[in-house]
Amino acid sequence: MEFHKLIRLIGVGFVVVGLLPGGTKSSMECRFPAIFNFGDSNSDTGGLSAAFGQAPWPNGETYFHYPAGRRCDGRLIIDFIAGSLGLPYLSAFLDSMGTNFRHGANFATAGSTIRPQNTTITQTGVSPFSLDVQFKQFSDFHTRSQVFRQKGGILEGQFPKEEDFSSALYTFDIGQNDLTIGYKLHMTTDQKVYALGGRSFWVHNTSPVGCLPYILDQFPVTVGQVDEFGCATPFNKVAQYFNLGLKEAVVKLREELPLAAITYVDIYTLKYTIITQAHMLGFEQPLVACCGHGGKYNFNNLRRCGAKITVNGKEILIANSCKDPSVRVNWDGIHFTEAANKWIFDRIVNGSFSDPPTPLKMACHWLEGH
Repeated sequence: MEFHKLIRLIGVGFVVVGLLPGGTKSSMECRFPAIFNFGDSNSDTGGLSAAFGQAPWPNGETYFHYPAGRRCDGRLIIDFIAGSLGLPYLSAFLDSMGTNFRHGANFATAGSTIRPQNTTITQTGVSPFSLDVQFKQFSDFHTRSQVFRQKGGILEGQFPKEEDFSSALYTFDIGQNDLTIGYKLHMTTDQKVYALGGRSFWVHNTSPVGCLPYILDQFPVTVGQVDEFGCATPFNKVAQYFNLGLKEAVVKLREELPLAAITYVDIYTLKYTIITQAHMLGFEQPLVACCGHGGKYNFNNLRRCGAKITVNGKEILIANSCKDPSVRVNWDGIHFTEAANKWIFDRIVNGSFSDPPTPLKMACHWLEGH
């Protein structure tokens, strides 16, 4: 598998943060005037909801107190990234209501994959907005936003300045859906981001998918294939193998892209830690969905979080949230709760799980030995 070719596009199963122009050796914090995000439901702030209908209540109940386009009770890691940099939460590119793109845009949609899939969203739940489509949307946004700014008036303040694109933070969080549908990670891609001037990359490896209630419910394994914490070992081994290749790819990319500063972040260890040490960390039932309906993992693929049934002509919510999402790890069988997202973000922001140990606010600089 040629992982170094795979991650040249924009990102694969992890977050890639790109800064334009090149990195420098400096002790000064980076200034990011905007964020442009690409990905799937782990970082979707309303894209799929705008296209196919809002993620239903109780999504959003903890922080926004209404459905806010996120598959979560509250904020995602991308929201915490924006907040830590003093920027507003990202508006979804596909959303035409209440959006402002002055400080960036979010092209992620729930169900997105790296490689386009030959299915419809009603057949498999896979979004039609795969990574290549998101990149085309960004390219179009980059050009047309400046046309609107030049018209002046109220439109001028709703789009980034031309120079903001060259110093923005580019984040990528995609690939989990490709793993769960059996994608073999053998595609080759072009160095698009680097060719456009991307120089600083913040790379998250992929998570332990074998610990997700969705996987545990839909793809049961034998007793001998379950670890001491209840996670499906075969699925986690695939993720670990991917991460091994990813880290090797980062090393190769540092050689191939000499002007780039690339940071590898071990998100797998953090997610596995919060799941396997949940009780020590103040969390409960890490393998059970907070919002769901029935079964060992409180997950039913036909009645996911927010599902309703009609009884005597009246709709009744049957897939409701748990009593206290703040002490739960998994939100809906697939995604993490706001509390878990915050716990993870607090441990990646300072570079503790990075190689080299680069804090987020220093991601535009090279470190000695990088």
